[in-house]
Amino acid sequence: MANRHLSRSVVLQTLFEWDFRGRPEGGTPAVAQRVAKEFAPGMADISFTDSLLKGIVAKRPEIDAIIEKAAPEWPIDKISPIDRNILRIGLYELIFADRAEVPAKVAINEAIELAKTFGGDTSGRFVNGVLGAVYKELGEPGKDAAPAKKARPAEVPYEKMPIQHLGGAVVYGRKDGEIFMAFVHDIFGHWTLSKGKIPPDVAPEQGTMDKVKEEIGLAIKIIADLGQNEYIANDPEIGKIRKQVHYYLAESPFVDLQLAKKPGLDDAKWFKLADILELNFYNDILPIVAKAITLLSEERT
Repeated sequence: MANRHLSRSVVLQTLFEWDFRGRPEGGTPAVAQRVAKEFAPGMADISFTDSLLKGIVAKRPEIDAIIEKAAPEWPIDKISPIDRNILRIGLYELIFADRAEVPAKVAINEAIELAKTFGGDTSGRFVNGVLGAVYKELGEPGKDAAPAKKARPAEVPYEKMPIQHLGGAVVYGRKDGEIFMAFVHDIFGHWTLSKGKIPPDVAPEQGTMDKVKEEIGLAIKIIADLGQNEYIANDPEIGKIRKQVHYYLAESPFVDLQLAKKPGLDDAKWFKLADILELNFYNDILPIVAKAITLLSEERT
């Protein structure tokens, strides 16, 4: 169910923060309430979220021991925090949940979907491999069960999907003759570009300037157009949407960044050009940043 998939996303974000902060005692309910409010404001019933979260926290030592046995070449503390907590969710539902409520294949598939959405390039395969190994050790429960018949939602053609316009910028500033770039950091460990939704009645350049000012406190000047990209996202209320992002190269005074309290972001920093390509970017962001660096390099020569 879509609502349960959203609940698992909230659980993952809660576990990530709880894990990152050293697993404090009794801290997850408050974190879960805040995460649900920020990321899933329309989710009225959080009983499934609470139950799943409490179960995982209670069984964590046992689950972690299973992960170490199923992936012996990956010590638990060497697995990325996102993948580690996706495995905890998947293994809890695979082993400890009511199988009539969460069939084994559903537990595995849901974990793989979380990995594809929130993890890195290889997260889906890694999670599938670990959960698949445990599934086989359990005797492949439900392997021969007939799939439950359920109404499939109508597939919306690509050309009819709602379009959401966003604007983003590779922001640079100068200090002592050296170029720096400003990036924001999300809770999933990636550095990315400041961006936001652009209202229908606002021009892309102006909307981008407004969003950067709102998000990191910089008054930017658009220097060049870096192009667009598009990706399909799942909105919990309206289904699949096409997100079209227009990116710009923009100049700003080199001043302290002021990160707004915005769901999903936890830091903002300036970086020297020499250090930028070592950062952990999303795959679709790296070419945009590289193009901006090329334009600035040409300007200097």
